[in-house]
Amino acid sequence: MVSKYYIFSKVIETGSFTQAAGELNYSQSAVSQTVKSLEAELGTTLVRRDRFGVTLTADGESYMPFIRGICGAEEALREKKSEMEGLTDAVIRIGTFTSVSRTFLPQLMRSFKAKNHGVQFELLNGEYSSIERWVREGSVDLGFVNARYAENLQIEPLYRNDMKAVLPQNHHLAAEYTVTLEELAQEHFIELFEGDYSVSMDAFRSKGLSPDIEYSVQDDYSIITMVRQGLGVSMLYDDLLEGYGGGVLVRDIEDPPRREIALGYKDFSTLPLAARRFMDYIVEHMKKENV
Repeated sequence: MVSKYYIFSKVIETGSFTQAAGELNYSQSAVSQTVKSLEAELGTTLVRRDRFGVTLTADGESYMPFIRGICGAEEALREKKSEMEGLTDAVIRIGTFTSVSRTFLPQLMRSFKAKNHGVQFELLNGEYSSIERWVREGSVDLGFVNARYAENLQIEPLYRNDMKAVLPQNHHLAAEYTVTLEELAQEHFIELFEGDYSVSMDAFRSKGLSPDIEYSVQDDYSIITMVRQGLGVSMLYDDLLEGYGGGVLVRDIEDPPRREIALGYKDFSTLPLAARRFMDYIVEHMKKENV
């Protein structure tokens, strides 16, 4: 669809109703009616027709700069719409944490960017509570959060994962295939710091246990290094330990602590187009992975 202003400009540009209709793939009658409608709207005659073609009246000359201005704005709007649909120069801001940003997220960013070359990503690393705050404040468009603790956000659930015990290689629990929270609570424990909401600490509390916390560390890989050096035992999420658990022993936990990861956002109606597209892309990928 083109506007009446564009049709009028095309008539003046070509100097002919017939030629303008042909270029626009409209009937001559439709073009003529559109011009008459614009004249009725403005309350004046804009063009005159004679054997030399179509020319502007004095009033038409006066209105023409404004009509061209409207046409220019409409073209800019069409270009912006095309740009947005193609995600040109779009920036997607994401709040994330280690086990996401160092596992599947980079791969999805790369494949999405391959299809949308103009997209840029900004990642802000944190933990559940800080990421939730960033989303609410608008510092990021999307945030990976623990669905259980994201009451103030709209969410798209993605996947669940369990925590596993991480032990030094010479640890006395090494002979066990499965360890219990009770056993881990008796060891020097290195807590994975998760902000205001700790999955591991909630699991201990639910069983009335008070672990001997020697260290509280936010970075998963630092914890692996510390366990490797014999500074204590810990619990980390299974997705991160796949391929990154070298030099330590990984054991299943009886009744393991579990989290549900979701993408959180403030308001879908105001979420930038690029962020909506990337969220849909992630959700679709996770559905395929979980089939």
